[in-house]
Amino acid sequence: MEKTWHLHDPHSHGLLQAVNTHMHSPSELDIPAVARFIAAQSPATKIYIGADSCRLLESQVWHADYTLVIVVHIDGNRGCKLFGETSRERDFDQRADRPHLRLMNEVYKVADLYLRLSHSIAEREVEVHLDINPDPAAGSSCVIQQAVGYIRGVCNLSPRVKPHAFAASCAADRYKEIASGLAPRLRAA
Repeated sequence: MEKTWHLHDPHSHGLLQAVNTHMHSPSELDIPAVARFIAAQSPATKIYIGADSCRLLESQVWHADYTLVIVVHIDGNRGCKLFGETSRERDFDQRADRPHLRLMNEVYKVADLYLRLSHSIAEREVEVHLDINPDPAAGSSCVIQQAVGYIRGVCNLSPRVKPHAFAASCAADRYKEIASGLAPRLRAA
């Protein structure tokens, strides 16, 4: 499925505001296809990798939908191509207000995605975005140190967190809406 949409993210400081965006939606991310697309772009192209999840009750059992996205920001200023996938897994968190296991699963999944893409990224600017809020009042803050440390150790880079993690907090949410057909009134270009 490939469509053109306009995204607006108030937290990206103009990075993806009203850009021409293509969304690729296979049932599972086709890493070789993503790698070929990245290789065909200029060295100025930037890569943003993000993950988001949401909890849902299905047949009296809690599950989580995990959405992973790769935002390929073409030449760093010409729009982007959005690759993604959503998978559903059982959620074993005991407290919905402190979703430790679910959030760390996001972190493990985004780190794995980064590693699977690392051979294709070369010397490009890359950011890993986590949908984690460092504010102690937020439920996701329960894993901030563990999540940041894991990404630093596994990926050898410092992740971006809210409010600077647009690939996780905006692109992944939008990807899931579009892929599931829940996005009302999107402006196709």
